Amino acid sequence: MLSSVLLIITSIYVVTALMYIIRLVKGPTIPDRVLALDALSFDLAVFLALLSIILENPILVSGVIPLVLWIHAIDIFVSKYLEAREMGE
Repeated sequence: MLSSVLLIITSIYVVTALMYIIRLVKGPTIPDRVLALDALSFDLAVFLALLSIILENPILVSGVIPLVLWIHAIDIFVSKYLEAREMGE
């Protein structure tokens, strides 16, 4: 029962990842693309955690923490860049 639910959830994450990739490529503005990259990255972190549960391999979880920290750093960098661009610097 649990494995079938995890497989359904995993397939949902794959479909949403494809939708985020489409938005990342076609995004009309830079903030739309940043938001798509952010959501895709966090979905990738959750997908790695689910994959770790499915495969019963706890080593995969150790890759989630640096990924999430990297996502946060990219968010801060892009927001500072966009804010400086808005201010005219």
